[in-house]
Amino acid sequence: MKETARRELFVLVGSVLLVDLLFMAGFFLGNVRTSSSPAKLGFTVLWTLVTLAVVLRGLIRLRRARVRSPASEH
Repeated sequence: MKETARRELFVLVGSVLLVDLLFMAGFFLGNVRTSSSPAKLGFTVLWTLVTLAVVLRGLIRLRRARVRSPASEH
């Protein structure tokens, strides 16, 4: 795996871990577990959408890095 692709993979994993860490901290510090059901649902939807955005961005960048690597070697 080319270094650029490897770096993008680590950025993707790190970004997902960071998003999860931030949302878990927000869950406990924001007392979401004692909130109403609609608030919990909204929090969960937001967490899922942010995670989805981070993952899609990372996968697109990773694919670009992998597709460009064979062409740049010639």
